Amino acid sequence: MVTLKEGSTMKDDGVKQILVDRETGVNYLVIKSPYGFGIVPLLNTDGKVVISKLDN
Repeated sequence: MVTLKEGSTMKDDGVKQILVDRETGVNYLVIKSPYGFGIVPLLNTDGKVVISKLDN
């Protein structure tokens, strides 16, 4: 599930998204650009993984 999307594939900035795993609720930061992409778990200020509450 995509919770945030900004940017454009038409620019060199690329696209930034926050994705939420539907099973675990873990949030991931995804950055896609013309040069490649990366995905990392999103961390809060305490350095812990951000977990969203899921509606079942």
